[in-house]
Amino acid sequence: PGSVELSERTPEKSHHKEFLENISVLKWIWSFVLLGPACIGLMVYLLLTSLWPLPVLYLMWQLTDWHTPERGGRRSSFVRNWKVWKHVRDYFPMKLVKTAELNPNKNYVLGCHPHGVFSIGAFASFSTEACGFMDLFPGVRSCLCILGGLFKIPLYREYAMATGCCPVSKPSLAHLLSKSGQGNAVVIVVGGAAESLLSLPGVNTVVMKQRKGFVRVALEFGADLVPVYSYGENNMFHQVIFSEGSVGWRVQQLFKKIMSFSPCLFVGERWFWMPYHCPVTTVVGSPIPVPKRPSPTQEEVDHYHGLYMESLANLFNEHKASCGLSDSHELRIV
Repeated sequence: PGSVELSERTPEKSHHKEFLENISVLKWIWSFVLLGPACIGLMVYLLLTSLWPLPVLYLMWQLTDWHTPERGGRRSSFVRNWKVWKHVRDYFPMKLVKTAELNPNKNYVLGCHPHGVFSIGAFASFSTEACGFMDLFPGVRSCLCILGGLFKIPLYREYAMATGCCPVSKPSLAHLLSKSGQGNAVVIVVGGAAESLLSLPGVNTVVMKQRKGFVRVALEFGADLVPVYSYGENNMFHQVIFSEGSVGWRVQQLFKKIMSFSPCLFVGERWFWMPYHCPVTTVVGSPIPVPKRPSPTQEEVDHYHGLYMESLANLFNEHKASCGLSDSHELRIV
């Protein structure tokens, strides 16, 4: 067992350091929310100017490069090691904890919980080296899988691929688990948009009971399942929860159906966007051995799905006290 020790927020932290942390977190939030629309707007604007050949050439090249995200992408160690990610880490602060070894000669499917509003813990732990993933798990490459539609956005797709992100699609997962060698840790935020709408401070609810696709993929390629829990992820923002059937609830459900994500009405500690300073500890559990079954039966899927939920609950209970929760706090699985 181990963890990468991170600097705690102390009174001695300089104003300059706090400023860098605030700007870094704001940059991350804005890039999550606004970078995609900004990239589309930039391309449209350039098409209407004398510089129109530039976006035309880029879009032609993007068509030839269309399938790259589903073929392992184009990760950049330079981008994954940007210092801005360390400032994001120190803002909360964040920590990545290892409870067992991951064999670099095997492939893994990591289920990460909970989604929270932005999945900042998952991004910092698995799409950057700020929390020291490669130091904790030498020889293993983490790949955070996100919405495939994001890789259709010009320019934004380059940024997403540079951090090591790939689409959470069957062709993408198949490539990572069967055609990219060994030592791949595919990270899936299992609860998705439905879980993000349940994100509340002090609440630990995960959407899992009907989410079995990732288990089927693990069986098809013989990749061990690994539960991951980010304590504190739900404490970053306060969110308005709309009652079922209300106008706000129906709008969120419509977005989720059409766009595969749901807009959240949230507020942070200050400036509306800034998340609360709350420790976030991402704990990587022990692997669950999974046999290779090219055509798994529903009984096999259900069996390993049950083992996974049991392992996730045990992981949560084992570490909740050390992560600031009371012994009586329970993980709610829906």
